Amino acid sequence: MADAEDNFETGDLFKDPEGFYEPEKEPTFAEHHMLSGQKVRVRLVGDHPLYGNLLWNAGRTSSHYIEERAHDLIEGKDVLEIGAAAGVPSIVAAIKGARTSVMTDYPDPDLVGNMRFNAELSAPLVPSTSSLHVDGYKWGNPVEPLLAYLPAGSTGFDVLIMADVVYSYREHGNLIKTMQMALKKSPDSVALVIFTPYEPWLLPRTETFFPRAEENGFRVTKVFEKLMDAVLFENDPGDEKLRRTVFGYEIRWADDQLN
Repeated sequence: MADAEDNFETGDLFKDPEGFYEPEKEPTFAEHHMLSGQKVRVRLVGDHPLYGNLLWNAGRTSSHYIEERAHDLIEGKDVLEIGAAAGVPSIVAAIKGARTSVMTDYPDPDLVGNMRFNAELSAPLVPSTSSLHVDGYKWGNPVEPLLAYLPAGSTGFDVLIMADVVYSYREHGNLIKTMQMALKKSPDSVALVIFTPYEPWLLPRTETFFPRAEENGFRVTKVFEKLMDAVLFENDPGDEKLRRTVFGYEIRWADDQLN
């Protein structure tokens, strides 16, 4: 009996049949065309639920906004992007002369690894006077690890880039907490909050972020509404014009917070 058990063969019983698992989707690449004519090429995590296979309108618009105002807004400044996804605005800030540009998103290995890949891919475009960093960061968490990227003596970031992050009503408190901890206490410091209401019926709830920011020590200024040529998701429901619109706000410290 023992000899029979010793000679027992399973053959291919435990081998997965060919094609049993779907192959992993290959990453795709996209290009952002800067106003200067330079091209920023980034890799996208094709099926990642946090941002998918797209460059979002708010990210592109944020990048153009900071490029147009780079002399006053970006050059020699310290910049933090939260919810960066592929990280185009962070990369553009570094290209346009930010002293420090820190690209962050949720601390998921795939997301952080992809941002790091994009930072390395764009390195030839970044001047030697700028530094571009990548890290994982969960909104509302302590910001000391991010502040550690700043030059000695710096107390916070001059610019926060917040593109398409206010969609989540439940995260508004954590976003404001991050602003309070990360934004330098200076009248020139600014958080750029730029978004598109992909679910237009939720726009009133999204917009509650701004009075809540004012209740917590900030001054809010709406700076633009930009109508894009086409919607990003053609088959989505809701008002098409709103789904094509990018809203832009600048948020600064209220005067009574600077005394």
